[in-house]
Amino acid sequence: MFNEKKVVVVMPAYNAAKTIERTYDEIDKRLVDEVVLVDDASSDDTASVAAALGMHVLRHPENRGYGGNQKTCYKAAIELGADIVVMVHPDYQYTPKLLPAMVSLIGSGLYDCVIGSRILGGEARESGMPIWKYIANRFLTLVQNVLMGSKLTEFHTGYRAFSRDLLLTLPLEENSDDFVFDNQMLSQAIYFRFRMGEVSCPTKYFAEASSINFKRSCVYGLGCLLTAATFRLNRLGILQSSIFAKEGRRLVTESKAD
Repeated sequence: MFNEKKVVVVMPAYNAAKTIERTYDEIDKRLVDEVVLVDDASSDDTASVAAALGMHVLRHPENRGYGGNQKTCYKAAIELGADIVVMVHPDYQYTPKLLPAMVSLIGSGLYDCVIGSRILGGEARESGMPIWKYIANRFLTLVQNVLMGSKLTEFHTGYRAFSRDLLLTLPLEENSDDFVFDNQMLSQAIYFRFRMGEVSCPTKYFAEASSINFKRSCVYGLGCLLTAATFRLNRLGILQSSIFAKEGRRLVTESKAD
């Protein structure tokens, strides 16, 4: 709980049994009311390990993809009454020790969305980010900022915090079930003029940390560019895309006043 606001951490998980406990142990239990883990049909003991730790565990019978997993995460958090939702990857790549800072920026009313930027602190390469990922990250972020009129240091981090209002407003069901969901969500937040904040985030790169291969990274990169171009065309009134439509499908049907 923060400022009488319920804080829920969500973990989209796939074959993360080896790293869940290390991640969970760094969560400040005095701040976080509940931890929700959604197991995307893992082949290991992800669900049972999480349940043994006391997490609220949901399991997809079939793999729905990273974006599909997040949809289940956010819907579950909303239904649990969360006022502040933070996505933490269970692979221990991002430290939960940043939770107090991210939660306070949302809970104090300063921002609607806060991301943990690997670029902001200038240590992405020193932390082990491959050079090709670093170059792609900087190029994509530059193009996206130009097309969307934003000034984020990074669009591609998996460490994010959101207000309940934002999650009830964005048409998240219109987004992809694949990795580009992350990028579409941030683009929607900018499109609907939610306040965006960033904190510097150290990152770990090791064998158990999740990552996508070069081929899927290329598909993701093209998806990011398409999203940014779609954003600009919508702003200009040339295109009407469902992911930027006020009447687009949301995760839950309750009104924001509820």
